[in-house]
Amino acid sequence: MKYLLMLTTALLPFIGQSQRLHVDIHAAAANYQGDLQGKRFTFTNAHPALGLGLSYDITNKFIVKALATYTKLSANDKDNTTAKGVEFRNLDFRSTIYEAQLALEYNLFDLSERSFTPYVFAGIAAFHFNPYSYNTEGNKVFLRPLSTEGQGLSSYPYRKPYNLNQIAIPFGGGLKFAINDRLQLGIEIGLRKLFTDYLDDVSTSYVDSLTLLSARGPQAVAFAYRGNEIPGSPGYPADGAQRGNPKGKDWYYMTGIRISYLLFANRNDEGRKTKTGCPKSIY
Repeated sequence: MKYLLMLTTALLPFIGQSQRLHVDIHAAAANYQGDLQGKRFTFTNAHPALGLGLSYDITNKFIVKALATYTKLSANDKDNTTAKGVEFRNLDFRSTIYEAQLALEYNLFDLSERSFTPYVFAGIAAFHFNPYSYNTEGNKVFLRPLSTEGQGLSSYPYRKPYNLNQIAIPFGGGLKFAINDRLQLGIEIGLRKLFTDYLDDVSTSYVDSLTLLSARGPQAVAFAYRGNEIPGSPGYPADGAQRGNPKGKDWYYMTGIRISYLLFANRNDEGRKTKTGCPKSIY
């Protein structure tokens, strides 16, 4: 509700004019790329994503849009076929994502003259995440408070706790079809460039197990390295051993469809003919 209120506030000037305003519904498959999933595009561990927003036609080609999206992300080392040497790390994560996005969209063609157009978009987004996993008894455990890589511990002063509220850069594109003068259908892929490497709670190296045990308890040690849950584990790695790859930030992306319905038309368009040869309907 908070994110939807933010988006509505962002488009209040356009709502007040009640002209060329659309309501948008998004349905997509969401996935992530990071330390627990090396491939950028895969439907392994994909989750449904739902979005609701408003868009306003600044011109026939430029659109400003606001969108609130809800989805989940997950990954597991058992499915991580591109990373080497992680078979005994045995890590996994899940997270619910709440995103609020404001973006500018550009149609290559004018949909009042053609029945379809490629389009691109870019903008800024705020999102909330909170990675968690399950212990061997099936209980949910949130990972950030465990300081699995020493975040917030006095022995590792250079490792700060990561913020669960972050900024992202959404961008992407797709193909949009005009079903009629009010209804549009789009096929879209949207990527999110992130500025955190802790979407999955994995980024750098292991910390000393005794230090972690003293500061956060046995559960923190158990979730920092989960190889002990599978046979043949070489044991908890040494302090400083590689746990993740800090050279690249995490990403998430969504691939799906978008339905856009025109609520209000600009009265300046009255009498203007569309691609169907009929005057545009005006309220």
